Amino acid sequence: SVTGAEEALEKLESQQYDLVITTMRTGEITPFALSRIIKDRYPDIPILLLLTVSSDIELVDRNRDRLDCISNVFLWNGDSKLFLAMVKSVEDLWNVAYDTENGLVRVILLVEDSIPFQSVYLPLLYTEVMEQTQRLIYEELNNNNKYQRMRSRPKVLVASSYEKAMELYDRYKDYLICLISDVRFWKENRLDEKAGIKLVECIKKDNTGIPVILQSSDNNAAEEAERMEVAFFNKNSPSLLQDLRTFIMHNLGFGDFVFRNDNHEEIARAHSLSDFLRFLPAIPVESLLYHSERNHFSSWLIAHGEFQIARVLRPIQASDFESTDAYRHHLISVFKDIYVNKSRGKIISFDKDAQKLDDVIIQIGGGSLGGKGRGLAFFNALLVNTGLGTAFPGMKIRVPKTLILGADEFDHLVNKNNLHTYRNCSSDMEIREAFVSARLSEEVVRQLTLFLRSTEVPLAVRSSSLLEDSQSKPFAGVYQTYMLPNNEPDISSRLRQLTDAIKLVCASVFLHEARSYIQSLNYIVEEEKMAVVIQEMAGSRHGDYFYPHVSGVAQSYNYYPVSPVQHNDGAAYIALGLGQSVVDGGKAYGFCPRYPKLLSQSVEDLARSSQTEFYAIDMRSYEINLKNGEYETLGKLSLDAAERHGTLTHLASVWDHRDQRLVEGLSLPGQRVLNFPSILKYDEIPLAAIITEILDTSEKAMGVPVEIEFALKLKDEEDDLPVFYLLQVRPLAFGIEDTEIIDTENQGGAVLLYASESMGNGYIDWIYDIVFIPPDRFDSRYTEEMRSELDGINQEMLKQRRPYILLGPGRWGSRDRFLGIPVSWSQISQAKVIVEYGLEGFDIAPSQGTHFFHNISAMNIGYFTVPFASRKKSFIDWDTLKNENTQRLGDFFYRYSTDEPLMVKMDGRKGVAFIYKQRMP
Repeated sequence: SVTGAEEALEKLESQQYDLVITTMRTGEITPFALSRIIKDRYPDIPILLLLTVSSDIELVDRNRDRLDCISNVFLWNGDSKLFLAMVKSVEDLWNVAYDTENGLVRVILLVEDSIPFQSVYLPLLYTEVMEQTQRLIYEELNNNNKYQRMRSRPKVLVASSYEKAMELYDRYKDYLICLISDVRFWKENRLDEKAGIKLVECIKKDNTGIPVILQSSDNNAAEEAERMEVAFFNKNSPSLLQDLRTFIMHNLGFGDFVFRNDNHEEIARAHSLSDFLRFLPAIPVESLLYHSERNHFSSWLIAHGEFQIARVLRPIQASDFESTDAYRHHLISVFKDIYVNKSRGKIISFDKDAQKLDDVIIQIGGGSLGGKGRGLAFFNALLVNTGLGTAFPGMKIRVPKTLILGADEFDHLVNKNNLHTYRNCSSDMEIREAFVSARLSEEVVRQLTLFLRSTEVPLAVRSSSLLEDSQSKPFAGVYQTYMLPNNEPDISSRLRQLTDAIKLVCASVFLHEARSYIQSLNYIVEEEKMAVVIQEMAGSRHGDYFYPHVSGVAQSYNYYPVSPVQHNDGAAYIALGLGQSVVDGGKAYGFCPRYPKLLSQSVEDLARSSQTEFYAIDMRSYEINLKNGEYETLGKLSLDAAERHGTLTHLASVWDHRDQRLVEGLSLPGQRVLNFPSILKYDEIPLAAIITEILDTSEKAMGVPVEIEFALKLKDEEDDLPVFYLLQVRPLAFGIEDTEIIDTENQGGAVLLYASESMGNGYIDWIYDIVFIPPDRFDSRYTEEMRSELDGINQEMLKQRRPYILLGPGRWGSRDRFLGIPVSWSQISQAKVIVEYGLEGFDIAPSQGTHFFHNISAMNIGYFTVPFASRKKSFIDWDTLKNENTQRLGDFFYRYSTDEPLMVKMDGRKGVAFIYKQRMP
């Protein structure tokens, strides 16, 4: 703000300005001279003249020949909105060319030479346009569309002469949605009493469908407006603003679409695209013709940002079709495509009609989506934008219908119900009971009720915390997941089960296992917040149970490749039924997605280690108490049940004991072996190719190796095609360096353990203890007792702050107690190196797909495997471990301690590791 011409020029000289607004003292002509100087020096800076008294208007009129350097003149009327209108008018003039050409933004043309009226009318017009745009922004279901709508409001261009108006019309007529014109203004350098009428006639002859407002202080012009079938506004009307608002709502498409008949009587009112689609099939023919002839459909689409569709629809009339029914079907098809495609691949806010959409992620409540939610949203967008969803003819690839409860509800639940005090509670059951007794917000409960009214498919309620599925610390399997049958006839029962599951997922942040894991990563429990993912389950109902034909996990990086497989060829593990068989360390079939026909073990080992049981949701009606844990709603079935259901047809072979071979199909009696021959060997379902493509695409998009969880539903009577469901995608915790650190040919005699299959990279030289169970003390019948004993040992080592190396037979962390010791993280939290060794008749392959394994890699814990019959000469020096200095800790475990720290060397590139008896120089 400056007070004189010299100061203004100094300011302009010293720095760049975008706009100059100048005023004038009464009767002075200084602004004209100053404006000429500024325009000559800075031709790109627009200049606005703001008059403070109406008497100066005459002075401006007498100096019209000097106004070429001034962009526009306004009269101060005491309303601060005038400044908004002044700035917006300049912005619109700057941006209109680019925004119309590149963004198909619409234009409103105002023709008015009265400085007082323009100064009153422009603020009204801008205020109304922006309010209506905000209304449309609020109606959008996803944030991307909200931002797009915000940037695509109509531009307002102002002309004060006939020639300028025609210049703007000729340039932007393809984008013009409204003409607002005075009757009397300048034409051919003189005031023409009918310039506005001539302008409207000219434009209507070229563009018959454009909405027009003719305005004047003279009511006689109303007859001319009626003759031209355009709206008329009296400038002096006390209802001018309301008239303008009504016109914009009804003619520019901002408001509801009102279906009318020939008598202008309202038939129906569409608030949104979904309402429009609902009414369109039943609207009478005369109403369709009425709106078609006036281009109301395209105008409404334009206001809702559907410029491309409106451009196609605008020239099409009902007369272009064989019948009005054909025209109606065309309109329905166009609007359905808009409704579906504008949200595909996006995150949208919950709406009663949103559940009808495919390929969307629906959010309930505010706040973060959490790690798992972000991964699902990422992949859903990837499916739509890359065409991956339709890349395999004969298959469907999709994300199940998914709702995400934002993390703000977790804050509400904890704060409103005073649950903070349970962060350090020692009783997990007490924590669960407190959360189940708490109340969710009323709006969330209302929306969940609406959701349940539209689906009776079983539901999976999964955690999606802020820290979960991060690249460095994945938190895989740390939090709870609940499977709900969702088949009670009483919706209140289903709602109670769903809200209980949500609250228990939130409660899992406070449970002992999660707190131990969070603390081991040096995080604070208070930092963690929980969003919740609610997914329709993939699968089919078979009698009293519901399950998918195949569930699995796949990784784009293989930690333990067997030639010719390379690390980057990935690994996959699949099983019949729900995915618990895989992620909890049960029996599953492993293969390389790029080489699905390549066996990684002998047929004898395959027959011995094949899946014999599977998980399914129990659909029988019974009282469910989710506080009993994740497995409350699940049943474990034998393969005989699956064979009765008819779900083994493509999945199993028969083990021929006599000839020691696998016979594909189920025609023979004998042991069923799940090796998935129809799918992996004969490609009846291109599962391996789909996994490979998804891993490759996701890894390129994320920039890091990835892991996915999926389910496969084969074709049945209700489905036309088999469906691959992507349940989760996350960055794979990946800490292996491409550095050779070990010379495997020159190790000397100091080696305590050598593993040719290992994960990890680098050196560890600060561990003094090895906690182990000797081969002669192991019996798979007592693994739960071993777990309890190890828990006490770990707690003691934690008190002493002594990390240790852990050795044990079978698979650590498996929920199947016959495959290994079923420990949880809190029970081995001090173990910094974990070793799995094999025994004769008990040689379990490591499972890369388990949550346990995934967290090992994320926490940079060394993970070694020493098979019983190692072809690469892996070994453990048991004589050293069982010497006289070894301490027995209980019925099963021993501790080997040294005065000097042990040395652990891990070579991530070669996948080999050594433990030395003492630190090497």
